[in-house]
Amino acid sequence: MPAYWLARAKELDPIQYKKYTDRIPAIMAKYGGRVLSRGAPYETMEGPDHFDRFALIEFDTTDNVRRCFESPEYQEAAAFRRHGAGENEFTILGGGEYTV
Repeated sequence: MPAYWLARAKELDPIQYKKYTDRIPAIMAKYGGRVLSRGAPYETMEGPDHFDRFALIEFDTTDNVRRCFESPEYQEAAAFRRHGAGENEFTILGGGEYTV
């Protein structure tokens, strides 16, 4: 069952944040991630509009999402944004219909 990496971000230091975003496509591809949307224009229809960047990455499984996120190469790239370059929220969303 596919799983999705949903990312919401707010860039605080674009130069440092770019050091993170430049590395991400290759890292995600290594774990089977396929970019569905990254940095595209968006419109918040309801709720707070705190973030200014969004990404949706599809993986084959939830385990692949976790392996990517926990990988040494991802953690090294994430260090650029974790030290003040941005605020992020990441969510793993399983694919499929679960509403009863």
